[in-house]
Amino acid sequence: MSDENQQQENSRRAFLKTGAVAAASFMIVPRHVLGRGFIAPSDKLMVAGVGAGGKGETDINNFAKSGKAEIAYLCDVDDRRAAATRAKFPKAKYYKDWRQMLDKEGKHIDAVSVATPDHNHAIVAYRAMAMGKHVYVEKPLTHDIYEARMLTEAAKKFKVVTQMGNQGASNDGTRLLSEWYDAGEIGDVHTVYCWTNRPVWPQGIPWPSTKAEIPKELDWDLWLGTAPYKEYVDKLVPFNWRGWWDYGTGALGDMGCHLVEAPFRVLGLQYAKDVQASVGTVYVDEFKQGRFPESCPPSSHITLTFPKTGKTKGDIKLHWMDGGIQPERPEELGPNERFGDDGNGTLFIGTKGKMMASTYSENPQLLPTSRTLKVKVPQKWSRVSGQAEGHYTQWVEACLAGYGKQEVSSPFEIAGPLTEALLMANLAVRGHDLKGGHIKLLWDNAQMRVTNFDNVNQYVKREYRKGWSLTA
Repeated sequence: MSDENQQQENSRRAFLKTGAVAAASFMIVPRHVLGRGFIAPSDKLMVAGVGAGGKGETDINNFAKSGKAEIAYLCDVDDRRAAATRAKFPKAKYYKDWRQMLDKEGKHIDAVSVATPDHNHAIVAYRAMAMGKHVYVEKPLTHDIYEARMLTEAAKKFKVVTQMGNQGASNDGTRLLSEWYDAGEIGDVHTVYCWTNRPVWPQGIPWPSTKAEIPKELDWDLWLGTAPYKEYVDKLVPFNWRGWWDYGTGALGDMGCHLVEAPFRVLGLQYAKDVQASVGTVYVDEFKQGRFPESCPPSSHITLTFPKTGKTKGDIKLHWMDGGIQPERPEELGPNERFGDDGNGTLFIGTKGKMMASTYSENPQLLPTSRTLKVKVPQKWSRVSGQAEGHYTQWVEACLAGYGKQEVSSPFEIAGPLTEALLMANLAVRGHDLKGGHIKLLWDNAQMRVTNFDNVNQYVKREYRKGWSLTA
């Protein structure tokens, strides 16, 4: 072989070798590097789970069950809570600090699941979205109204696929309720009742007076995140934080996104214009009312007014009841027929009739219930495969398809306003501790503020603890 031919053969081999290396590298390049919406050869969504125990564990398992997601990274401030998920996904790299995970592994991540306590939802989600990651965020979307508005706007700005974890939004029930209403079966709805047996954790109690030893597996400072610093106390982590305003949003935040989702969809609701509330009181002695402003009340009845929509003829009154309080049973319901399920339900009252459903919009019924099987209306809205369980696969598939290519049931453009309305209702609840509990709060949605009782506006956008911010 001549020197010229030898040089050509060497060049050919070098090219093939370089090409082989490039091809191998191509196989492991994460999808977002190749362009948002590109289906990588592995055809798997690379998911990072922030919050690996409790609801986070359920979410992560369901993403994996889709068969189209790779659980690549796990993050939790509590090793005890993360143990089962880490054992199930041993190849997933584990972090305690989500900021370190995103900084170090961001280029390998396509999507982030957020299942922390409410007070840290927004900071994790916003950072991930700003990095171009699709996000799945547990309900309620955020702790504060301002945060919800920021995430809603961020979804559009960063063009990422979003989904809130109110899985009932993917059930057939909410779609069937919409079809009955659109067909005129109950006339024009003017009043809605939603109720729950929550809280199923302590509320209306004083903050514990005795601090406890921090478990060695828990990074308490990271758990606190945006919240004011307090000494660790027992029975706060991992569940009962829901009843404390610094971390949770009470019964309304816990169940409202499940029960109020159907009225939002059916009636086209957006932002409430006023709210009033009554709350359950706690007496610590004869005629001595306890005052525990750090804790949510044991029960409440809240009334929100929503402006007329394109699907109603006038304003809509939405009543929220928690702590086991329920509305009066409809006359059309038989004495032995169940009103909702074991403690939760939604009732629509229209000019021509009524309809109801239970948790996650399951078991939708026209009243009297004998009408349910008799009434046939055209299917107007497509169903989600797997219904509530399909909520997770729906998001995974939408992420794989890319922004704007595939519908999801609870994108932030819907979940954001829904969450804002619920958090605005909580302003009326908190107003009772500020001596403003016996008035109607008027809401300026554009300015995100109550116009007639300024004291509660401090809760629209809280001050984060030093070192934490809602930025990229």
